[in-house]
Amino acid sequence: MERKKSKIAFQEAQQYIPGGVNSPVRALKSVGETPLFITHAAGSKLTDVDGNTFTDFCLSWGVFLLGHSHPEVNRPVQAAISHGTSYGIPSLQETQLAKLICDSYPSIEQVRFVSSGTEAVMSAIRLARGYTGRNLIVKFDGCYHGHVDHLLVSAGSGVVGLSSSSSSSGVPDDFTKHTASIPFNDRSAIETLFRERGAEIAAVIVEPVPANMGVVIPEQGFLAYLREVTKQYGALLIFDEVITGYRLSKGGAQELFAIEPDLTTLGKIIGGGFPAAAFGGRREIMRLLAPEGPVYQAGTLSGNPIAMTAGIATVGQLSSPSFYPSLLAKAEAFYTRLRAIIQGKGVQLNAIGAMFTLFFTDHEVRSFHDAKQTDQEAFATFFRYMLAHNIYVSPSQFEGNFISVAHSDEDLDHYLQVVSAYFNR
Repeated sequence: MERKKSKIAFQEAQQYIPGGVNSPVRALKSVGETPLFITHAAGSKLTDVDGNTFTDFCLSWGVFLLGHSHPEVNRPVQAAISHGTSYGIPSLQETQLAKLICDSYPSIEQVRFVSSGTEAVMSAIRLARGYTGRNLIVKFDGCYHGHVDHLLVSAGSGVVGLSSSSSSSGVPDDFTKHTASIPFNDRSAIETLFRERGAEIAAVIVEPVPANMGVVIPEQGFLAYLREVTKQYGALLIFDEVITGYRLSKGGAQELFAIEPDLTTLGKIIGGGFPAAAFGGRREIMRLLAPEGPVYQAGTLSGNPIAMTAGIATVGQLSSPSFYPSLLAKAEAFYTRLRAIIQGKGVQLNAIGAMFTLFFTDHEVRSFHDAKQTDQEAFATFFRYMLAHNIYVSPSQFEGNFISVAHSDEDLDHYLQVVSAYFNR
């Protein structure tokens, strides 16, 4: 495979952009590769500057449930652009998408739009502190909630391997002292923390299905216990559904597990490929936001009319009664065949809905500690093999992979054939 133009593009990018990328994992350092530079994408495919075409199982980190450049999203977006790309004052599209989200998520009575998942989480945390009058935030090891300072504590995703008291240099200890991070799926650790510091805890924030230490499935009753203990101690429960929202079901992980959090953060899919995210919850909490209440949050591009239009079109497509049953049936058939291929190969498949991770280990992965014990060199070798066979998987052992409705039977067959060849080479 010829990748000369991508390598030249990367060399030039490094002269003007730190590390040559605008988000660290894109550099592909952990897998011993140089980045692909993409010229266009459609359906399940990416095409780079050298003309190579890849089947994409990263999907811009889970954004494209419909696949890239879906015509029913592009068409209204192109029309909306002709009316202006940013107003800085309200548009009808904001209310329209807000209604769709509130209809999809019974726990959300009101929603506020922002431009990124990091903003959504940062704002939800501030709101939780304002509502409870408390400071301590509880998160889980390996869960990544964006790069806001006080949540870069034992974070997953691209911060794995960075060394400091937080997960990043430049974050003062004073910023993180009000954040406690405990192991995911460890009920006893939660019990102990609430027993000792329950009166200080403003909120527990959790990816209900973590995808930033690789996909990790919550154990039976774990999320229900979080709901129970937060209610008992007067703390809020925040579901970070930036990845799982609209992916696991129309109502996200909270519909799948039948749990209503107090606040929810959404992103990825609700922007339809444009920068958009949101946080929402019960009216009594959300009304504390300015201009109605004392908790301040703002953003010039929040509720941008183009992103809102893309979100409306995307959620509209997901509203078909057959959408999720069809997608999930496709995914489950794929996982069944994949499990048969990897059986006895020292690899674990963690999968739920249309998201999955292959962990290179003989042991079950149910926490960040387990994920860090996996063979990352073996994963890097696997990534390079898949790339050489025109398949782009998420370039980190600590990330999820995603299936869209645009992935054809041929796409999935090709993935399985290449995986089989890899383990039998």
